[in-house]
Amino acid sequence: MNKEKPEYVDFAVTARKYKTLLTKKYLNRKVWVNASPYDIQSIIPGTILSIFVKEGDVVKEGAPLLILEAMKMQNRIEMPFTARIKKINVDLGVRIPRETLMIELEPLENE
Repeated sequence: MNKEKPEYVDFAVTARKYKTLLTKKYLNRKVWVNASPYDIQSIIPGTILSIFVKEGDVVKEGAPLLILEAMKMQNRIEMPFTARIKKINVDLGVRIPRETLMIELEPLENE
């Protein structure tokens, strides 16, 4: 029988320190990663109906990027700020899952 020694971790609540064991569910969780502002991800699953931009285009803030249909609604995905389209990772008519990286942006060089 394999007996591993439990690993206790420290945590503090209102200036008091405690020790606890981490559960397997916690250890196997999907780790949160701070998303890059230059990545346009889908927040819901859906189908790509239209793509309005091409790689290399400079797109101004508020301009439409694509249409994502989800639950019979057409969601217009707009440019969050002015930047260049680095890479488009989706195709027309393709169904994508939640948290799919749809478009990668890159900052404009100061000219």
